[in-house]
Amino acid sequence: MQSINCNGKLVSLETPKVMGILNVTPDSFYDGGMYKDASTILTQVEKMLTDGATFIDVGAYSSRPNAPHVSLEEEKQRLLPILKLILHKFPETILSIDTFRSEVAKAAIDLGAAIVNDISAGNLDNNMMNVVGDLGVPYIMMHMQGTPKTMQQNPSYEDVLKDIFHELSEKIALARSCKIKDIIVDPGFGFGKTIAHNYTILKELRLFEILDCPILAGVSRKSMIYKVLDVSPQEALNGTSVLHTIALQNGASILRVHDVKEAVECIKLVGML
Repeated sequence: MQSINCNGKLVSLETPKVMGILNVTPDSFYDGGMYKDASTILTQVEKMLTDGATFIDVGAYSSRPNAPHVSLEEEKQRLLPILKLILHKFPETILSIDTFRSEVAKAAIDLGAAIVNDISAGNLDNNMMNVVGDLGVPYIMMHMQGTPKTMQQNPSYEDVLKDIFHELSEKIALARSCKIKDIIVDPGFGFGKTIAHNYTILKELRLFEILDCPILAGVSRKSMIYKVLDVSPQEALNGTSVLHTIALQNGASILRVHDVKEAVECIKLVGML
């Protein structure tokens, strides 16, 4: 049975769980600038928790394609006061920190956050895995080709599934050598992948079960949905639910989502099969 230790609380992933997204950036592709004061942030966190989110993933650095650079100090200034705010109001919240910087990760965990979610699997900060190992927290490692600025400039693979699998297996070995116990893998939908790549990964998601780590799927309102349907991200909720259903049927243990209630419904219904 897969479970992860979050601040001393064992969270079972035998039934899939939902991770609600809280972007505190001015420029995220879907909800950029939506949550920028204490009241709207706390209202949104309360809604996600009430709707059934097990984790809240807080990010202060937009990783959308061509996202502008954010300095280390600015990322900390955006992020840390919000973590304090959330944990003061909702102290039981299991917070995941969406960062690729070890210094930000450490500062956040020291404040009471429980999980590090690194879009670069350590590629953008050589110290990240050592720091996470020392902190003793779960680590979400995502596959990304290139950087957020370059990743969608003609992504190419010899074999997308084999290449991602090989890279993640190497990263898992490195993480284990850094004494990271709880590892979650994320194949990185939309991060250095074409739409065709994304659907190949989704169709064959069970392949990653061989890595013997829980699988996180992050497809919520992404271009692999709205470009195919020729709609906006705001109109992509129905398409998101369809892909969540497929991800769950293909082995996803965590859904990282903007819309918690609908994702929880997907889990309940797929659980009846």
